[in-house]
Amino acid sequence: MNRVLTSALLAALCLPAAAAHATDAAIGAQNALGRELLNELITTDTTSEHGSTTVAAERLAKRFIAAGFAPADVQVVGDDPKRRNLVVRLHGRGEREPILLLAHLDVVEARREDWHVDPFVLTERDGYFYGRGTMDIKGGGAGLVDALLRLHREGFKPKGDYILALTAGEEDGISNGVQWLLAHRPELIRSAYSINVDGGGPEIRNGKPAVLSVETAEKVFLSYTLTVHNPGGHSSLPTPDNAIYRLAKGLDRLSSLQFPLRSNSATRGYYAELATFDTDKNAADMRAVGKDPSDPAALKRLAASSTYNNAQLRSTCVPTLLQGGHAENALPQMARATINCRLLPDEDPNQVDLMLKNAVADAGIEISRVAPPQPSPPSPVDPALFAQIASAAKSVWGAVPVSPMMSAGASDSVFLRAAGMPSYVFNGLPYDVDDDRSHGQDERILVSSYYQSLEFNYRLLKDL
Repeated sequence: MNRVLTSALLAALCLPAAAAHATDAAIGAQNALGRELLNELITTDTTSEHGSTTVAAERLAKRFIAAGFAPADVQVVGDDPKRRNLVVRLHGRGEREPILLLAHLDVVEARREDWHVDPFVLTERDGYFYGRGTMDIKGGGAGLVDALLRLHREGFKPKGDYILALTAGEEDGISNGVQWLLAHRPELIRSAYSINVDGGGPEIRNGKPAVLSVETAEKVFLSYTLTVHNPGGHSSLPTPDNAIYRLAKGLDRLSSLQFPLRSNSATRGYYAELATFDTDKNAADMRAVGKDPSDPAALKRLAASSTYNNAQLRSTCVPTLLQGGHAENALPQMARATINCRLLPDEDPNQVDLMLKNAVADAGIEISRVAPPQPSPPSPVDPALFAQIASAAKSVWGAVPVSPMMSAGASDSVFLRAAGMPSYVFNGLPYDVDDDRSHGQDERILVSSYYQSLEFNYRLLKDL
């Protein structure tokens, strides 16, 4: 038995409910195509520095056209030759507005010497798929492609159109595909709402999916530079006002800054749901945080319990880049740090400016915003949509609660929400919240999770 079919059957064993609806042969064929799609995306370098989303978009476009999609419904668009986007439309019966399915093709850089496997080769090992983008978010993107190809192959016509957009520039903001489409080709993606697979999904706790999180809100991305200028001089004649020292002292003071703890509608709903099945010492605090108003002592204990909970319950700012000096034998004339902040949706950016200034406590350190913050109004919780997500999840994993949540990160949904399109961020890839290696070394997803996601995507899109 070949390796693909072995993995397929293992995945099928993890899907007792699915077995009643699909034969082993059908599941095996679906998983084989899913693996082929994931392999194609992982082996296509789509980093900003060396790669190209255009190459990935064009390869997938050929698949859709070969499968019988009309060329007019498969478009590779964008101004930047290396950062183009794929937009595919599966026509429906016109009984509802289109639904946009969104994933980004670009990934962050990965150096071979930092990994235990080649980041641009799909490697299956010990029950995991390794490769840059497996989690963020080529696994989700490949799953959407698989679902649309399967629905088209079956001749299925949904109630309304599905629009798949696989885009560029999410990770570094350069030639961002969603922004480009909204500005230049809005008719291609105009929809009632979007499902973005760049986050959320089934959270594995105690070995199985315990809650399926749907991001209805996300933190606001805002970066600052802290800069010190100095006349400099020869390194043989040190002075006490060294720019690097001065910046370092300011950063040390900044390290003590903590934003106030508080909850919002998304985090209260998330923790209230999580508390219903969590049996550890945090369950009582989750229940207390799930109430409005949240208990201050419970907020403090829950935030201290993990970096994940801390990021859910307060705004954060952290240094991410350093630069300074211009020669080994010269005193630095400039030292600069970049501070990346992730603000709660209702945090006042002007108040953050003041808090940073007070924390650094040095008028000689210039504090400037890198770019204006992009507001991200929360999307409303849609009970009908959440019920359909829960139904699809139940058919794959058994009863799994579906809960709204707030993302501590950022996604392209911020641009859609700002343009008036509600956006719901989730996928069907069960993951361990304590083993999310997105952007990190040895990024990976469970093999069984990937194959389960293929079935979840298919059932959800067939039902919506």
